[in-house]
Amino acid sequence: MSKSKTVSVRITTMDAELEFSIKPSTTGKQLFDQVVRTIGLREIWYFGLQFIDSKGFTSWLVLTKKVLQQVGKKHENPIQFKFRAKFYPEDVSEIIQESTLRMFYLQVKNAILSDEVYCPPDAAVLLASYAVQAKYGDFNQDFHKPGFLANDRLLPQRVLDQHKLTRDAWEEKIATWHKEHKGRIRDEAMLDYLKLAQDLEMYGVNYFDIKNKKGTDLTLGIDALGINVFERGDRLTPKIGFPWSEIRNITFHNRKFIIKPIDKKSPDFVFNSSHVRINKTILALCMGNHDLFIRRRKADTIEVQQMKIQAREEKMSKKMALERLARESVPARGGREEAEGLRGAPPEHETRRWRCGRRNSSRPRDDPPGDTAGELQEAKDELEKKQTELQTMMARLEETKEMEAGERARLEEEIKYKQDEISRIQDEVNVKEDLVRSGRGSAERRGGDAGSAGGLDGSEGLQSLLLLLFPTPKRRYSAPRPRGRESRGRPCPESRFNAEPAALLETSHTMAPVNVDPELLEIQEPKEDEAAIRRMKLLEDVKQSLEAERKPDQLTILDKIYNANITKGNTKYRRCDRDRLPPMAQFISRALCFDSLFCFPPCCPMNFAALR
Repeated sequence: MSKSKTVSVRITTMDAELEFSIKPSTTGKQLFDQVVRTIGLREIWYFGLQFIDSKGFTSWLVLTKKVLQQVGKKHENPIQFKFRAKFYPEDVSEIIQESTLRMFYLQVKNAILSDEVYCPPDAAVLLASYAVQAKYGDFNQDFHKPGFLANDRLLPQRVLDQHKLTRDAWEEKIATWHKEHKGRIRDEAMLDYLKLAQDLEMYGVNYFDIKNKKGTDLTLGIDALGINVFERGDRLTPKIGFPWSEIRNITFHNRKFIIKPIDKKSPDFVFNSSHVRINKTILALCMGNHDLFIRRRKADTIEVQQMKIQAREEKMSKKMALERLARESVPARGGREEAEGLRGAPPEHETRRWRCGRRNSSRPRDDPPGDTAGELQEAKDELEKKQTELQTMMARLEETKEMEAGERARLEEEIKYKQDEISRIQDEVNVKEDLVRSGRGSAERRGGDAGSAGGLDGSEGLQSLLLLLFPTPKRRYSAPRPRGRESRGRPCPESRFNAEPAALLETSHTMAPVNVDPELLEIQEPKEDEAAIRRMKLLEDVKQSLEAERKPDQLTILDKIYNANITKGNTKYRRCDRDRLPPMAQFISRALCFDSLFCFPPCCPMNFAALR
């Protein structure tokens, strides 16, 4: 192949396609950076590029290697990659950007609907109602008439087959729960969806078929919390669990994989996969998940702090925009029912934008009240001053990498305080700007034609607000081939978060020491706030409403396993008796369980009475 020849690459995300031309020398990192720049993603450490290698295995693109070396000589044209979440957060509340949230939402939703992730019927119906809220906004009987969900795929086929309900009856039930989510804007509905989905046992788990030393077929699961081993055919009930905080070293030799616990007196756990490439993928996933596990338990980096501040400001701006939109457009629309629909995004929101854009904005404007305008300018000056101080402090922090730990910690604390102060001042500026705009709008209404009242800052202002609140995502991107020396290999600002560690090319990895509070290493169930309690109540109501419609003879093996686990009190975060064993007993339990072909339960009282 000529060095000047380019190769076409097609990247498929969950809702778009991107097309590039790359050179034979292009590395995985250069391609990945181009992708995340094109779609505007900053939390890149969760994601990767997935492809089918020359042996037919699903693999992740290694960032330090050339792309064409990994896909092989006999590749498709264009070369196909999938942009997917490679790692999952322990709690979806960690997600900062709305674009990241949407990526996870679409991927998890697709996995549930295709039954890659098992979801019980009651949770599936409630999840469907959140999906409807995210797509259509608040239920409005004028827009959402019977049949409006006819073209939407909302439930797994398995759930449809297990109940005596028609398509219209399913739509009616989903619409009933859709009404319960009134007031939840799109990103909030997507977050509600993911918070319910993350409690599913198969959520965020990568599975691999393995064998133990005696040749028993087993399944290995890797997720954000650790490594689990399952009996083949049961991916809901782990028999052995290794939290990341209890693993000292992982290594493989050809098809043989070894997990070494931190307690050196405990036995190693050895298994075999079907191919060395699978072991490479397992090692990469273990390293990445362990790295994120440790990072979550340390102070946020400056980049992450900046992203959180920006996300908080955007969220507040959107909230204020909603309030202004409702306040200013309700008089012109002249109807309470239409005002209630403004919090959602019904399919006709494009028409609503056009109507609002037609409003006449060529009206004389009065100057805003002097006092409010003066206070606004003072607040802006103070905000600019604080931002300058923050930039100076952050520059000092970057220049003093070698300063003592105590001094560095103090400076980081000062930066955090300054960032909170800037956020507070920014909120004040936003409020004062809102007051100034409200005063200007009142003056316009007093001096203008009564028939044209109700604009924010004229038609352009209202139209821009609607575009902010109800953005229409693009369905297909056509990214140009990078040109010139500047674009060749230039990393995006956050690319070092996703840099492929050198150890990935090796066959062994020693886990970095965990120097944090031991309490932070414990796996915690997501906090039960008011929203979580409400979700659980809705889930129970949905379950009761489906009880009489079920077909018991249509239950699958996973349905039966799930029901048995619920009866025993087992959940994703609680494993009845096993979790009450002392640590050493848990390790011995795992060893006996793993090497004995699962002849007896790992927490059998008869086997461990002496260890209690």
